[in-house]
Amino acid sequence: MTIDEIIENFEFLDEWDDRYRYLIELGRTLEPLPEEAHNDDNKVRGCASQVWLLTKVERGPDGEPVLHFLGDSDAHIVRGLVALTLTFFSGRSAKDIIGADAQALFRGLGFEQHLTPQRSNGLRSMVERIKRDAANALVAVA
Repeated sequence: MTIDEIIENFEFLDEWDDRYRYLIELGRTLEPLPEEAHNDDNKVRGCASQVWLLTKVERGPDGEPVLHFLGDSDAHIVRGLVALTLTFFSGRSAKDIIGADAQALFRGLGFEQHLTPQRSNGLRSMVERIKRDAANALVAVA
């Protein structure tokens, strides 16, 4: 599923209860994170729930780093937020990731009004971690 399909499906749902259910369903579509990846190195700091991100870097056709992510959470809605965020970022070049405005996506979906402050902070922490991994991938190439 693409980020555009997720946005379209999300906007189709009028009630926030339905949107939360959709997020939970998105979380169920995450590729499983290997058990050994549920470790302290992959843990995202700043999340009230436990969130783990595994970053894989490969070279694109132009030699630029392209990042792929796997993730997981111990909370259903947060797992859906992980799925949404990884769909937005995974498979993009490091430069694209650094320049991408995930907060605009989240605002457009109404998260500012409907997520708890803890979930909003966790989402921000996840985006910061992804962008930091992208910046590190660029440094490694230089």
